[in-house]
Amino acid sequence: MKTPSRWGRRLLRSDRLRQVLCWVIHLYIRFVYATNRWTVEGAEVPHRLRLEGRSFILAFWHGRLMMIPMAWQRLAPMHMLISAQRDGRIIADAVTYFGVQSIAGSTKRGGSAALRTMVKRLDAGDCVGITPDGPRGPATVASSGIVNLARLAGVPIVPVVVATSRRRVLRTWDRFQLALPFGRGAFVWGEPIEIAADLDAAGAEEARLLVESRMNEIAAEADRRVRQKGATGKSALPQRGKGWPSRQRRPGEGDAGTGPHPPNASRRVPPSSPALPERGFGLGAVERRRR
Repeated sequence: MKTPSRWGRRLLRSDRLRQVLCWVIHLYIRFVYATNRWTVEGAEVPHRLRLEGRSFILAFWHGRLMMIPMAWQRLAPMHMLISAQRDGRIIADAVTYFGVQSIAGSTKRGGSAALRTMVKRLDAGDCVGITPDGPRGPATVASSGIVNLARLAGVPIVPVVVATSRRRVLRTWDRFQLALPFGRGAFVWGEPIEIAADLDAAGAEEARLLVESRMNEIAAEADRRVRQKGATGKSALPQRGKGWPSRQRRPGEGDAGTGPHPPNASRRVPPSSPALPERGFGLGAVERRRR
């Protein structure tokens, strides 16, 4: 990440300037949402989980987080994991306008404390949002932290992706997509990814790869949808049971550990041996404390 300029450093240090910037950011997000024609795919997934009284982890890529608050629409109390660094405070302050609370930390800084807080929020019935490739990347590569959190809390991971036909891709590590007004947009939700509680290191890696591949498949589908001129409709929720067109499975595709899975195909990562990986979010310390 580039070192902030002198003006940028002053902005990050000034509470008043940061508040003004966050207010402008939230207005721009609402403006983009109001001036685009949106379609929503799979919105019945989070609604179904909430009707069942279940918490879950919302997973979205760092480069596509700008419009995520509009996908959530205050469905349930949401807490988003955000970097504890100063630039992360801008995102944290901006999302509060949409009813999203922040948890400071990451997989590298403040990880153990952040993990304990997220588990507590999930146990209380709230939901948690995570960028699996944040805060420093590599872009669109999931870390093991989200799998560890889902295993500890006993909740599923629900991927969601936002795409817009008019956007500017910034020259940042995450290729951040700045959504632009007066185009088409799509919110695409994936089916829940259930994580077994007794994964070993190999099972955790398989689960991590599953989350990563599923999210990238959904991102490709969302991009395809906004490129189709006929894919319009003002934020209409899809009817229950409707999903992406089914296709014939290729030989060997969908087997454990081999080949991609259809974006809306629910899958549970099978349990493995009880050995637990000491990876991501300070997992070992949290395990000892919970016992």
